[in-house]
Amino acid sequence: MKNLPNGISLLRIFLSVLLLFVEPFSNTFWIIYFVCGFSDMIDGYLARKYNLQSQLGEKLDSIADTALIVVVAVVLVPELSIPMGICIWIVMIAMIRVASLLVGYYKFYEYVSLHTYANKATGLLLFGAPFFIDKTNIYLLGGIICTIASLSAIEELVIQITSKEMSRNVKGIIGQKRN
Repeated sequence: MKNLPNGISLLRIFLSVLLLFVEPFSNTFWIIYFVCGFSDMIDGYLARKYNLQSQLGEKLDSIADTALIVVVAVVLVPELSIPMGICIWIVMIAMIRVASLLVGYYKFYEYVSLHTYANKATGLLLFGAPFFIDKTNIYLLGGIICTIASLSAIEELVIQITSKEMSRNVKGIIGQKRN
């Protein structure tokens, strides 16, 4: 039981990679994708409920989240017609994220991705996007996701810059401890 949340995060990493070898939008794709999303909710829940939180678990969760997002982008972007403006916006968000990672590495000597409420909201929107991509206006869907993702990326960068100690589980700028 002690390592169950970490095992679930490792499973999400494995399943994310498996998506590279599955036909996009097939039944198998959706099953694996749904299990990945469910595992993202359950690993943290179990860790908190049974007091099994660990630094390794925080890192594995961040790696698993990143793996899923990157793999889904690699698999689905070629299947979609994403407007150039949204593509540019996504690149700008990615640049802010990279800047945040570099600040975290410079200050704390390790890869630091935060589990803020805004990042969780962004993750939820990104997870839900494939379910709505063919049912919603791409400009509307992309605009909503990119707006929230921009705010969460900027918030994370501000937290990284202003934090005196590393805390992956900071809830946001408002919930940040001031040292």
